[in-house]
This record gives sequence, structure tokens and C-alpha cells, in this order.
Amino acid sequence: MTAHRPPLLAAIFDVDGVLLASPHERAWRAALDGFADPAGFTTEFYQAQVAGKPRGDGALAALTGLGVADAPARALAYAEHKQHLLEEFIAAGAFTAFFDAVRLAQALHARGLKLAVASSSKNASAMMRQVRLDNGQKLGDLFDADLSGRDLAHGKPDPEIFLLAANALKVEPARCVVVEDAPSGIQAARAGGMAALGIARLGDAALLQAAEADLVVTDLDNVDTDALAAGVLRAK
Repeated sequence: MTAHRPPLLAAIFDVDGVLLASPHERAWRAALDGFADPAGFTTEFYQAQVAGKPRGDGALAALTGLGVADAPARALAYAEHKQHLLEEFIAAGAFTAFFDAVRLAQALHARGLKLAVASSSKNASAMMRQVRLDNGQKLGDLFDADLSGRDLAHGKPDPEIFLLAANALKVEPARCVVVEDAPSGIQAARAGGMAALGIARLGDAALLQAAEADLVVTDLDNVDTDALAAGVLRAK
């Protein structure tokens, strides 16, 4: 798919699954012990039901999707257990950067675009501060604004977090592109009137296309960055 828009002035990146191979999915699955059968929590299930959502919404969606009868009553306990495990994994350094995303951010910055990160995760900023790039910068230093972990009235697929990011960058939504790996994030970008670039790292391109991403790639090095800055989303 090729999408034509006005020249873009800003790029907004999700963190988990886009910039970082974080332990979120692992923590959600491990925390299911005592709540539901972890075997049902596949990567496909995570991407379709949980990824990109605020913690409470993700917990409820997971338990409901796995058929837990009292899901609303147990979601908070499940979310808290997941968070405890996640913090343990992060402290152990159980995450890495996706350097295709780092290169994309650097390329767009070199073309004059402003950059922001916007994740529902309250741990995203802390993880980015732990990742050092070849030039000695921390990953978070690449970005002009960090909206991660904000308390929001509405989580994705509502566009609130992306609209806040555009406002922080002082760029109108129509001149922004969002880089996302979750269908809910693609839906949020589209709802906010932004271009949506989907990165399908997990064989889930069909889910991102169904969410109406303007372009879906399996490697962000395959994005034509000159065209993107000009408002055309296409692969090289």
C-alpha cells in the first residue's frame, strides 16, 4: 500500500515491540499462573488482545479472552502480578533495542522531523534510559518528547496519547506519522488523523493491515525515509 499525505513534520514511536524487545509479553504470560492456562496466551493472542493497551485494560482483555468467568474481579490482581514480574525482568536487563527502529528515528531526525515516544507502558522511559547507542547517547536522548506512561482518560485505540505527543511537538496531527506494532496503536493513529506505519516483527502483518496501517513492513530498514518525510509511505 502507498499512501500520499502532506510532507510530514514529526514521527511518534511506540516503545514495546517497536523500539525495544521488551519483556512485556513474557511477563503477561508468566503472571497467568493461578489465573488461567498460560498455554492460551500465544504471541498472536498478545498482539490481538493485549499489546498497546494500558495495564488494566490489557489484564481485563487477557482474562476475558481466555474465558476467565470472573475476569473483571480478578483483572487488578493479575495486572499487579504482571507488573511485579515485569520489574524483575527489567532489573535483570531482559530487553534489547531494535536497531532498525533506532536507524529510522535517526534518519528521520536528519531529515528535520521532530521525534516523540508515546507508550502506554509506565516502564518504557526507564528501559530507554538503560540502552546506550554507539555514539554514547542513551536511547531516550534521540527524542524531543516522551509521553510514555501518562495517566490517560482513554487508552489505545483511543488517539489521546498520540494527540498529546503531537501537541508536545507543536505539530498538527495530519503532519505526524506513528510507528506501531500493535493493531490498537494503528487504530489510535488513524483515529487521530495521523499516518500509520506498522512494523510486523511477529508474522502479524495481516492484523496491522486489517487495522488500516498506511504501510506495513517486517523491517524498518525497508522504509523509504526520503519518501516518508515527503508524505509518501512506501517500502524501498
